[in-house]
Amino acid sequence: MGRHLLPFWCLTALLALLALSACAPRDPAATAPVRQPKPYRVDGVWYQPMASAEDFRQRGIASWYGKAFHGRKTSNGETYNMYGLSAAHKTLPLGTWVRVRNLENDRSLELRINDRGPFVRGRVIDLSYGAAKKLGVVGPGTAKVEVVALGVRKPDTARGERYTPIDYYSGQFTFQVGAFGERRNAERLRDQLKERYANAHIVPFVNGDDIFYRVRVGRCTTLEEAALFEERLVQAGYGQAFIVAE
Repeated sequence: MGRHLLPFWCLTALLALLALSACAPRDPAATAPVRQPKPYRVDGVWYQPMASAEDFRQRGIASWYGKAFHGRKTSNGETYNMYGLSAAHKTLPLGTWVRVRNLENDRSLELRINDRGPFVRGRVIDLSYGAAKKLGVVGPGTAKVEVVALGVRKPDTARGERYTPIDYYSGQFTFQVGAFGERRNAERLRDQLKERYANAHIVPFVNGDDIFYRVRVGRCTTLEEAALFEERLVQAGYGQAFIVAE
């Protein structure tokens, strides 16, 4: 028998082991679907937070907030420190670290999302005073920026702190145009949208004893496409339209 050949009994055992390994059930946690965060409402408008921030990249207008909110609770329960480095975003998962680059002076900064906002159309992120000062946004009040998600920062004994990507996000967006207590009203708007746009549909939402019928339309795979489509809807007369992460 050659020195590189396995005995027959050993080969048989190896094949049996491989078969058992292939048939073994996978860890349910590894294949479990990402849980969709609950939507929230501000000034009559519903916002749907993302389940994940993988590959998230967005350009738009940044603003900042300071004394009026200093010492108050943020959306994740922390105390807002206007001199710290943090930011508010409408839909990114709380706790996500992002890199914000001021496209007007090329300054960049890494900071963490711990609050919700800004609830002003056209603005994509609200910086703490401390972050806005480092990025050169305090003086002008607003600036065009690029926001890139890095993940969540976790301690690593070998390399210190590092960024660990959070649960991956599918990148599917649709748009809510209205919500009604009467299904007939929702169907009327849906039929109207069908004449001009694809994927017009109704999504029932149960809130205690009440049922609301959300009318949604369109589908995009990137946030940039979604922002353009949202603007088209607004210009077409649907001023309450907003992006929803599916």
